[in-house]
Amino acid sequence: MSSKYSLQGLLMSLSAVVFVAGCAGGPGASSPEQIQKALAVDTTNSVDQYILGATDVVRVSVWRNDDLSISVPVRPDGKISVPLAGDVQASGKAPEALAADIEHRLASFIREPQVSVVVTSMGSHEFSDRVRVTGAVRQPTSVPHRSGMTVLDMVLTSGGLSPFAAANNSMLYRMIGEEIVAIPIKLDEILTRGDISTNYRLRPGDILTVPERRI
Repeated sequence: MSSKYSLQGLLMSLSAVVFVAGCAGGPGASSPEQIQKALAVDTTNSVDQYILGATDVVRVSVWRNDDLSISVPVRPDGKISVPLAGDVQASGKAPEALAADIEHRLASFIREPQVSVVVTSMGSHEFSDRVRVTGAVRQPTSVPHRSGMTVLDMVLTSGGLSPFAAANNSMLYRMIGEEIVAIPIKLDEILTRGDISTNYRLRPGDILTVPERRI
């Protein structure tokens, strides 16, 4: 499953997740073990290894065979067309795996082919490599992830909290594999007391939600 569709699933599942009881600091929070696991992941990138998807553009280079070297987009069906090799499945594979598949195809035509694949346009990650803040903020916002950005950065980017925000009931949702982890965020403590213990660094795909106070 592509990261784009996984994130779409996360967005659709948030309304269900907030009703799940937890014991890690508030209604809907995940378990302490799940939260620690989610906070331990690298926040620099959304994936440990880049996985190709539709709309990515790759440069396929075949050593000593310039006529076979091309720059080509990954089609909506997930394939690319390579001279002699024909249609090759690219979506869902790392560039190194795609290169190995092309080498295998070309081995019937040329001796000991050496293929490299370089991603020149990462269109498929435009959706998944973003962070979002929703709910009781002045301007719900979706922005590209930048290494080092934090919960507070997203709140400031959204124009701050609305007067009706239940700031200390905020939740950060993070997808870890196929699991959605809900991490409590004490925004009031961050903004008014300078307690930055929950001012976590954000990972691509994170969603911060700020609920409204109950009247």
